[in-house]
Amino acid sequence: MGNSVKVIDSVCTYCGVGCDIEGHVEDNQIVKIGASADGYVSQGKLCIKGKYGFDFVSDANRLRTPRIRKSFLAKNPAIAEAFGGKLRDFDETWFECDVDTAVSAAAMKLREIQSKHGEKSFCAIGGARTSCESAYLFQKFTRHTMNSPHVDNCARVCHSPSLKGMRTTIGEGAATNPYNDIYETEFMVVIGSNTTEAHPIVANRIVEAAQKHHNLAVIDVRDIKLMKFAKHKAIIPHEANLLILNMMARVIIEEELYNKAFIGTRTKWFEEYKEKILGDPYTDPDYFKQVSGFEHLAKLIPNIAREYAVKKSMIFWGLGITEHLDGSYAVMAITHLALLTGNIGQTGAGLMPLRGQNNVQGACDMGCLPYYDPDYQKPKEEGLMTPQLVDAMLEGKIKAVLNMGEDITHIHPNLNKIDRAFEQLELLMVQEIMMNDVAKRADIVVGVKSAYEKTGVYVNAMRRLHLSQPLVQSDLPDDWEVIQMLDNKMGGSYDYKESSEVWDEVREVAHRRFSGASYMRLERHRKRGLQWPVYTEDTPVLHLLDFRTPDGLGQFHYHQYAPRGMVPELIAKKRVEDGYYLTTGRTLAHYNNAAQTKASERLNKRYDEDILLVSETDAAAFPTEKAVLHTEYGSSAPLRVKITDKVQPGTLFATFHHAGSRINALFGDKRDELILTAAFKSIKVRAEAV
Repeated sequence: MGNSVKVIDSVCTYCGVGCDIEGHVEDNQIVKIGASADGYVSQGKLCIKGKYGFDFVSDANRLRTPRIRKSFLAKNPAIAEAFGGKLRDFDETWFECDVDTAVSAAAMKLREIQSKHGEKSFCAIGGARTSCESAYLFQKFTRHTMNSPHVDNCARVCHSPSLKGMRTTIGEGAATNPYNDIYETEFMVVIGSNTTEAHPIVANRIVEAAQKHHNLAVIDVRDIKLMKFAKHKAIIPHEANLLILNMMARVIIEEELYNKAFIGTRTKWFEEYKEKILGDPYTDPDYFKQVSGFEHLAKLIPNIAREYAVKKSMIFWGLGITEHLDGSYAVMAITHLALLTGNIGQTGAGLMPLRGQNNVQGACDMGCLPYYDPDYQKPKEEGLMTPQLVDAMLEGKIKAVLNMGEDITHIHPNLNKIDRAFEQLELLMVQEIMMNDVAKRADIVVGVKSAYEKTGVYVNAMRRLHLSQPLVQSDLPDDWEVIQMLDNKMGGSYDYKESSEVWDEVREVAHRRFSGASYMRLERHRKRGLQWPVYTEDTPVLHLLDFRTPDGLGQFHYHQYAPRGMVPELIAKKRVEDGYYLTTGRTLAHYNNAAQTKASERLNKRYDEDILLVSETDAAAFPTEKAVLHTEYGSSAPLRVKITDKVQPGTLFATFHHAGSRINALFGDKRDELILTAAFKSIKVRAEAV
């Protein structure tokens, strides 16, 4: 590369690992992205998304000019009259206009809706795909300018149960340790996380440690790549997470492997918990002796439990834990294991929920949740969670949605219901970088800067703050600038000149975590980042002396496993005759809704369509190249079938990256009972050959 190439340090825009990147830029174009050789998070390596997934920045389909739907103007003649002179014909669906016109039209409609239907007829959904500054202003605008409590983000479909389960037991819903503690631990349990595909740079560390120390247990419903490196490889039935975690606790208690001193000084309600565990028939590992095809787990689970208890251990989990009916309870069961054994509050021992989106930790920290203000404080009024908002749309109570960077009509469950709900809205305004599924449905859509075009703070899955800086210059507005314009049009007084001013307000409002994290310090430590809470120093390991509960003690909250689905069927010795159990997940090449990654030819050619993995045992039932899946809620599009030995008989696995596949139309309203996260990881489907 020539001398004109600039190398700029920033942060990857994909998953919650939050890798440091070096952008190689020439003539305001990204020509290459790599990792810093001394990168603290990346360790000099990036996954293929981080390396090659930057083409979206200059893609021809990039949303650069705001659009207003023609049919929206036909229904709103006063808006058409007010702004008609500023509109340019784009195609049969859209007019184009400038940002001021788009925002003015939205404000005019919002005022009308709120005066007619009340302030709470407005809600805001999104925020985990943009910076903390924008996420903070998003919820502030919703709560204060619009006076509506209804704000939520995509944590609702991923790690809300981790937040709930961990806050209930230890008072804080975030990872307790840095990734590099993987090198300090003696034993690792990975459960419900396909880490090599979803969080590859964390997986690199796990694999390296496992190859060196033979100290890894992997628990999953299918044979994942990480199992190649595992000492203990536990393939389990669908929806058995809580069953297995409670069994591990029982083994630790019965064999007196628990840490009496730790329990005595740092926890409460242990005796009640112990009594419930020992009196629960579902906590005996021998229960698996009657589960056809999984009898070996009766011995394997106690072995994993013993090793976890007697060693300095860490547990990692992903959506394979949280996206279930009992996701929050399973997370509590995970924290119980740490409390039982003292495997928390020290280097090399702790709890690692592997967050999905690049700033989902930050969006939650900023208060983009209906039941938390910034810094997890109690709001003046609790709003509705996204599934409740969808119901409220159908009931005619929610009339307007501001959507920022969340493709709700693709990545949320029960798509047929969501389609009906969104058709009821009087206004859908979307801030996006690409014309993804939800943007295509918008009444007003505004193109904004991507992460590679702006300055902002992102918080990764281990609470680490990174200050990104633009790799390329763009004349598009940042998300927070659009929100500021909207606030001003609605009579507000936001007057931030740059993102640092928004961040300085965050440091005051959310001072318990961010008071010491100035832009100046974040710039100085751009590669290393700072782990919150940040005061004079940052905090790599949480809970060293106390838990973040009111009295500083960890709490035991037992919840019994409830038999359902696959396990009772296997006990009854009946092969899953009336269908298959489907689970869903990612593939390495794509990111969630693929809006960014499919713009990269190198990534998209690997997986330009979603695939359906079918067990070799079931191959005869799938005689054609493609199959359609059906449930009572809806049907998928035809999916390409791939026969494999990596899924169990009677089960299927599908990726969900392409909106056209309609995978999420298969899922209904079954969800975590505490926090309403959809049960994406297991549903009974009927398959039809195409």
